[in-house]
Amino acid sequence: MTVRRGKKLSISIQEHMAIDVCPGPIRPIRQISAYFPRLSPTSPGPLSPNPATSPLTLSPGSVASGMGGTHLLSPLLAHGRTGGGCSLSLTSSVDTSVEINSDDSDDCTALGTLEFQLRYEQLSSELHCTLLRAKGLKPMDFNGLADPYVKLHLLPGACKANKLKTRTIRNSLNPVWNETLTYFGITEEDMHRKTLRLTVCDEDKLTHNELIGESRVPLKRVKPDQTKHFHTCLEHPPPLPSPTAMGEALRGISCYLREWENEQLHSLEERGRLLLSLQFVPPLSSDEQDVDRGEGEGGEGRRSGGLCVGVKRCAHLAAMDVNGFSDPYVKTYLKPDIQKKSKHKTAVIKKTLNPEFNEEFFYEISLSELANKTLEVTVWDYDLGRSNDFIGGVCLSGHSQGDGLRHWTDCLKNPGRRVERWHILSNELPRTLSHD
Repeated sequence: MTVRRGKKLSISIQEHMAIDVCPGPIRPIRQISAYFPRLSPTSPGPLSPNPATSPLTLSPGSVASGMGGTHLLSPLLAHGRTGGGCSLSLTSSVDTSVEINSDDSDDCTALGTLEFQLRYEQLSSELHCTLLRAKGLKPMDFNGLADPYVKLHLLPGACKANKLKTRTIRNSLNPVWNETLTYFGITEEDMHRKTLRLTVCDEDKLTHNELIGESRVPLKRVKPDQTKHFHTCLEHPPPLPSPTAMGEALRGISCYLREWENEQLHSLEERGRLLLSLQFVPPLSSDEQDVDRGEGEGGEGRRSGGLCVGVKRCAHLAAMDVNGFSDPYVKTYLKPDIQKKSKHKTAVIKKTLNPEFNEEFFYEISLSELANKTLEVTVWDYDLGRSNDFIGGVCLSGHSQGDGLRHWTDCLKNPGRRVERWHILSNELPRTLSHD
């Protein structure tokens, strides 16, 4: 049996596959259904509401008989000859994120539909997902209703660090959320290689929450600084591979393992993301210093100029505690540090993988001296009564590479201007750093 899926779906069946005409058992139909889960020995239902326009109908025709009372299964168009009461309709649903108004989607779905919007802000590296509403959800409770909510994950690498969740709407099959959830630190590379999974679940207080359906959208479909509207059919999660498929995969396991190992090494190197702002504050002139003294105290060190380091927030941090979260804080050093006075530390944010700090530290230093320094920023998990766990870190200097070098260079070349940039945390502890 071969299937070719194009504008219209066509099937050719080899002549050695025969089917008993009704009223006998139709076991071969169940064999065909095993290859096509959406193939059913019934008349076109809600998935094909208009038989006249159905792409294909299979019915046992009056073909020359083969062995005994058997006939070959012949494909006939729906508007042609139907041959009796055993007809088959074939429909296909391949993409779990197809839009309702596209040619590849069904007119309706038993699980319901989900309407939402996506917008990627390229300058701030933020991905905004606005959950609008769902319609026609599958009833999950005894009262014929459901308590739906939506949770978001970024694939690959779904975990608590990139999980977002809406509020729950009680006793509704047509919930309206109008709620915006935001991912921070999303790079252009993420937009090309990651997929957003939207899962609609039914909340149960006494038992486990139940999954209603899901939809997956490749982020590469979203253009920067443009809002894209989606209206998708909810689908069942993709099934686990069958033993036969697993056996076929095992034949090329060596190649697969090499690719998997490379992917895992890449993911291990990334322990989260950190948003830093750097600003070299030029020294004040003598007139400006006199005005500053007249206005009162404060900013004594800044009169001679220096580096202002702003620790804004972290995103998608690695979980270091058994509860699946961390208690993160950030430390900064300006090396070499002969006098051991460059260490600064933020407050500890409890039980989160996406902390927001908004703290600033100032290093009094000239621009010429700063060019030979290295800024080390590390993120730690606070543990009471034992050593704190290292989550990740980043080094910025003239000897750095990639984003670290670009951020450092922009700061030195633009005195007085605040420069913000996201940095991917590495799991390598800086060699010049001593443990707490």
